[in-house]
Amino acid sequence: MPQISFISKIPIMEGAAIQGDMIRQGIFDMIKSENSDFSKEDYISLEELNLFRRKYLASLLSREKGELAEIDKDVLNALAKNKILSGEIRPIQEGKENRADRIADNMAALAGSWGFIISFLAFIVIWIALNVSHLISPAIDPYPFILLNLVLSCIAAIQAPIIIMSQNRQEQKDRERNEHDYMINLKAELEIQLLNEKIDHLLINQNQKLLEIQALQTDYLEDLMRVVKK
Repeated sequence: MPQISFISKIPIMEGAAIQGDMIRQGIFDMIKSENSDFSKEDYISLEELNLFRRKYLASLLSREKGELAEIDKDVLNALAKNKILSGEIRPIQEGKENRADRIADNMAALAGSWGFIISFLAFIVIWIALNVSHLISPAIDPYPFILLNLVLSCIAAIQAPIIIMSQNRQEQKDRERNEHDYMINLKAELEIQLLNEKIDHLLINQNQKLLEIQALQTDYLEDLMRVVKK
């Protein structure tokens, strides 16, 4: 006696009846979602089963596309939540110094140049030569050159804090650059980590989908071999 299809309520051809407990769980759940009273003991035809198989494959593909879109949203949201890493970085203020800062920088640059050293040595040699050779009478600063020592001491006393001021400002700029580089590197590390998680998630989900698709293909081949044998 031929089996009756639970869905179409018509007799099923011999050899084409498929019982519910022989159907893969994902396809069985889809059939049950459309036919709530369907159970493991009921029968459907092979043609009806193939129809649900095609629907199930289509749902797998559409679900994968939806998961890809959700993953993209998760990555964007995660990056947006961590935008403070780069969004709050203050740009380094170049060319925003006041006049006193520029004067200190220029004087420090001048004091550290060969031109200043050679010029200052030449000034000292000329000063000493004029006062020793008696070309100027009376000598402005006779030996032991007390006035020259006073001038040199004053220059050194003024020059040292100016150079320190310039160095402190340069250290502040270097500190800001280092913080800027650190924050950018931290953000890049976060993005790489999120991308790695996304790739791992994709690989796991795609492997699961491929296994399900291969299982369905195996079911198709078994049905085909059964029909050929009969």
